[in-house]
Amino acid sequence: MAGDFGPLTKGVFPTILFETHADEMAQPFWDAAKDDRLVCQHCTGCGTFRMPPSPFCFKCQSRDHDFRELPGTGTIYSFTVVRHPLHPDLIDCCPYVSGVVELDGTQGAGARMLVNIIDVDPDTVKIGDRVEIVFEHVNDEMSTPRFRPITS
Repeated sequence: MAGDFGPLTKGVFPTILFETHADEMAQPFWDAAKDDRLVCQHCTGCGTFRMPPSPFCFKCQSRDHDFRELPGTGTIYSFTVVRHPLHPDLIDCCPYVSGVVELDGTQGAGARMLVNIIDVDPDTVKIGDRVEIVFEHVNDEMSTPRFRPITS
């Protein structure tokens, strides 16, 4: 039974929000996601990439920033396999992989995102696996970023 979550897919945590409720700092990220683009806040003072966006650079304390488009690929930095549903109606999406992806194009130990990693075997996923972004178009106003393994 899907309850209020709609149809469920094994390995995919359902999108439960249909509006971003983003502040002005994060809105450029969500605007780009609607167009299947991944952007990251970039400090124009020292060059540090920040995810999630913040008012001040954690490295140099500058307020000056822009948003840079990234290639949409990365490496699994950390992950967990969720085998027990957070809510009884979510049983059909378990197991799913929740992970931290280090984003390519963000200089060395760069920006990271916490995301659902889809289209992956939860028993074989590992740190260091290469992944690429895919956007789920929830509606005309919002797209949810997820990552999946890169297939050669």
